[in-house]
Amino acid sequence: MAEIKTQPTDADVTAFLDAVPDERRRADGYATLELMQRVTHAPPVMWGPSMIGFGSQHYRGKSSEGEWLVVGFSPRKAALTIYGVYDGYGPADPLFEELGPHTTGKGCIYIKKLETVDQGVLERLVKQAWDRASAR
Repeated sequence: MAEIKTQPTDADVTAFLDAVPDERRRADGYATLELMQRVTHAPPVMWGPSMIGFGSQHYRGKSSEGEWLVVGFSPRKAALTIYGVYDGYGPADPLFEELGPHTTGKGCIYIKKLETVDQGVLERLVKQAWDRASAR
């Protein structure tokens, strides 16, 4: 079984966010950083060149295995991508109906503008994901 390609690095989280070219995406990144730090009480770590993660847990998929972040995000060009709060393979959490405008992938959610989603609901989703991982 292959090892997960995206690994934690020693890269500087602040330098990464400072280098995000789009001002709104950069601001959304800093706001998400603050939210996740407040909820997890964990230090942010760069995973690969473009993801900021909190915590780690063992992951085993169909073709890969290794350590993976518990929750995290990336201020990508098209959308702010949030990892760890959504599982496209399980039942949908009703909180997503309250979140506001977003789309989903198999293991993440995409938010075009952070200001358009309910911050309290996003915080609850991050807390649920963090608590689930901590209970394992």
